[in-house]
Amino acid sequence: MTESKRSVFFISDGTGLTVEAIGHSLLAQFHGEKVEQVTLPYIDSTDKVQRALERIERCAAESGLRPVMITSIVSDHIRQQLHRSSALMLDVFESYLTPLAKLFGRDPAQMVNVSHGIADDRRYSERIEAVHFAMDNDDGRRVREFEQADVILLGVSRCGKTPTCLYMALQFGLRAANYPITEEDMDSTALPRVLRPFHDKLFGLTIDPRRLMQIRQERRANSRYASLEQCEFEVRQVEQMLRRAQIPFLNATQLSVEELATRLMSQAGIERRFG
Repeated sequence: MTESKRSVFFISDGTGLTVEAIGHSLLAQFHGEKVEQVTLPYIDSTDKVQRALERIERCAAESGLRPVMITSIVSDHIRQQLHRSSALMLDVFESYLTPLAKLFGRDPAQMVNVSHGIADDRRYSERIEAVHFAMDNDDGRRVREFEQADVILLGVSRCGKTPTCLYMALQFGLRAANYPITEEDMDSTALPRVLRPFHDKLFGLTIDPRRLMQIRQERRANSRYASLEQCEFEVRQVEQMLRRAQIPFLNATQLSVEELATRLMSQAGIERRFG
């Protein structure tokens, strides 16, 4: 029987780098405890807070263990919403801003991201290199470099591959490439030959055809490319291809890029280069 792990959530209204660093330092004092660490960045709206709370409560129910939230949220409103969770909440700003406000005799500015001006040069350089890799390998431009990729996203045109790759590069330092499945590739439900050597790095994205039609209409209104019939055909063919090749995939329709990247990495077992 697999032993349950306590979930520890790092929650931030920015990138999450600050709260991750603090959280890792705290957890290091309890070496040997089995925990699953999850970072939820850019939690800056009621909708995002609600989704975060639902995920936390789901983890609590599944594990039977009280989760931990280590947060760096400057907004009082957002912090109060997070307090509704059953998790143990340790908030960096709440712990330190209140005594500092009393000392200085003034309220804090509550400005998001002001703590991120001090950068680690090595990590910054790695992030920039990862972003360049994602841009150079967008839309399958440099298949010869796929060997260097941490992950290669597949899907129809305009399903969210590019923003997801760029997010993973900038946020986690991952070398993420993407390859669009074209109509030529759809003549067969077999995986394109050029991708077969990289099967273990492949991950698919799909999307609701009606949402895809809306996105494509903004790009090429009233074209065959943007028709519902074409969108339904492409999504159907690509999903069949992914299933036949046993490539995991996610539906991007209702997910923000942050959620999509987090779920993708979790499902694919991809570890961040740092953080």
